[in-house]
Amino acid sequence: MANPIKNIQRTAAEYRQMDAKDQKRFWVDGILNNALYIIMAIFIIYTAFANENFLKIGSITNILSQVAAYLPIALGIGGCIVLTGTDLSAGRVVGLTAAVSVALQQVGDRRILSFLPSYPGWAGIILGIVAVMIVGGIIGLINGFFVAKYKLHPFIVTLATQLITYGLIVIFFSMNDNNGQPLSGLSDAYNTFITGKMLTLGKASLPWYVLYAVVFAAIMWFIWNKTTFGKNMFAVGSNAEAANVSGVNVFKTTVMVHTLAGIMYGLTGFIEGSRIGSITTNTGLNYECDAIAACVIGGVSFVGGTGKISGIVLGVFILRIIFVALTMLGIDPAMQNIIKGAIILVACSLDMRKYLVRK
Repeated sequence: MANPIKNIQRTAAEYRQMDAKDQKRFWVDGILNNALYIIMAIFIIYTAFANENFLKIGSITNILSQVAAYLPIALGIGGCIVLTGTDLSAGRVVGLTAAVSVALQQVGDRRILSFLPSYPGWAGIILGIVAVMIVGGIIGLINGFFVAKYKLHPFIVTLATQLITYGLIVIFFSMNDNNGQPLSGLSDAYNTFITGKMLTLGKASLPWYVLYAVVFAAIMWFIWNKTTFGKNMFAVGSNAEAANVSGVNVFKTTVMVHTLAGIMYGLTGFIEGSRIGSITTNTGLNYECDAIAACVIGGVSFVGGTGKISGIVLGVFILRIIFVALTMLGIDPAMQNIIKGAIILVACSLDMRKYLVRK
């Protein structure tokens, strides 16, 4: 493991050996490469002074809960970006799997799947987890197959599956004379498993799904850093042709990355089912935008072959802090969307600038 103190000392020694022009470029590059983080730090400090509730325990637990809710989808889409791609279907897959998980957990007379037996308690929870992983994994596998087999751009493939998935959502909500009505009436076991109090801090608390998100991040870190599949993923993302010559199965790796991403979307949907409590056809809409923004902020590069799980976690954390801060400052929701778009644009621009400088 690299020693940060020695790295700082080495950088300082190199800086002293530069002439005035190179020293100026060093500072300019440093500020530009970290401009987004600098601006966000200033914004967070300003919010803390403008609204005293921002740093209170209730606000902090709210931010942590939101980070945990949006982290799994970002972990999935991060792998697609490492392969120089993206996934526009992610949000709709979350919506479909949330609907499936809720339908399996419904109790009472308004069950949309009333033609199936009811599975209360742990049986329903396990069935729901398996179901969303299968549904998400199948859609991810389809994405990966068309990207790998026919060399189609991931943007086009996932745009198509986004539309197909939304159609499936509408059909699902029309089943059993539901006529598109929201799905609710969840079992107590499901709600307790997802949103039950894991840790109480005064008047605030952290739900159980915070722990699940930590587990997901740990598993993904292991897959990315300690398995042959993870090494192959970065090799394909860096240079698919070179990876193929080196013996890496590019087709298999691409399909597996997208399938794994789909599974993570499904797990996000399983959490959302209880977190939201009432699922509609619009659940999951634009979730992929936040996930992509978080990945880019966290250093997952669209040029491929670059990214860390810790960076994705940091990106999600920063993004949720910004959104909570904007709400506390009373910023109009429409303006929040403008700011969100600007963040994505600036983050991608800075990422491409660093890539061009390296070239």
